[in-house]
Amino acid sequence: MWRVMLVEDDQKLAELVRDYLGAYEFAVEIVARGDEALERFAASQPDLVILDLSLPGLDGLVVCRQIRERSAVPLLILTAREDAFDEVSGLEQGADDYINKPVQPRVLLARLRALVRRAAPVAGAPARRDIVVGRLRVSRENHAVYWRDAEVELNQPEFKLMLALAESAGQVMSRNELLLRMRGLEFDGLDRSIDNSVSRLRRKFDDAHAERIKTVWGEGYLLSPSAWE
Repeated sequence: MWRVMLVEDDQKLAELVRDYLGAYEFAVEIVARGDEALERFAASQPDLVILDLSLPGLDGLVVCRQIRERSAVPLLILTAREDAFDEVSGLEQGADDYINKPVQPRVLLARLRALVRRAAPVAGAPARRDIVVGRLRVSRENHAVYWRDAEVELNQPEFKLMLALAESAGQVMSRNELLLRMRGLEFDGLDRSIDNSVSRLRRKFDDAHAERIKTVWGEGYLLSPSAWE
């Protein structure tokens, strides 16, 4: 059983989600307040988190950021807030997926299973080595990126993007490929989260002229191996 912490103040909905997922491979613990979530997370150490945004005590975006600062646990936002700003903010704060209410139970189950597959190591697989491109090093095990021997502070979406680009160094990756790698979703032609994350990465790696992470117009982005010396 995968242990899920569901942070949701709608008691009826929370119980419906708990009962439905409990019939499969998920055991759900309900937390009704945002200001209680971090303490409960630390105590129970769940395998996944489902997080509402409109919570009493503390806004869900703040809870998302607090959890992500402490853990790389898969985190899915499930909310009635439909503003695109909230979706972008949630993903930038470290959420792995974002779903608007109401959601079909089977869709929620499928999304959780996708998060589990992406997070869980393959049984019996050898430890994965760091990716080294010039003086850039990406540690899969530590979820950390080092540039010229110094760790660069990245949030979870930024790390996932850097990992995807580094794994395909020298190859153009489309927005669709990057979104599929990072969130299991296809590019709809409107989502700007990849572009926003690339802009932040460039600032953190002193890449104002887009020499290290290149834009290939009409195609996508490319991490240039020769520019990381």
